[in-house]
Amino acid sequence: MYRDEHLSIEQTGPVELDSRRLTLTRKEFELLTMLARNAGEIVPRDILLSTVWGYCEGTRTRTLDVHIRRLRRKLGEFGDTYIQTVFGVGYRFERYRAARPLLTYSMPAYAATA
Repeated sequence: MYRDEHLSIEQTGPVELDSRRLTLTRKEFELLTMLARNAGEIVPRDILLSTVWGYCEGTRTRTLDVHIRRLRRKLGEFGDTYIQTVFGVGYRFERYRAARPLLTYSMPAYAATA
């Protein structure tokens, strides 16, 4: 379902991070797979709450935030990379992209003496 150099998510499990199997609750797994299936897209809070928990639209609860926090903790240093908060709207799963090295620029010799 989703795979990169650090994270592997199979449709029915398991989830592995750097070849180490993560222990997720059923709701954590459902939440992570829902976000990963919609990678790059903002998934509104109401949609996550209704799909994963079956709550009615407009339900106010911190359940989603608690589960996101637990998922991020289990994803370790990559938690904030994979799961991004879109304040006031919902959450977005971002595919992992290795950081590119910074380009260096050296000044031409004539400019350094000016």
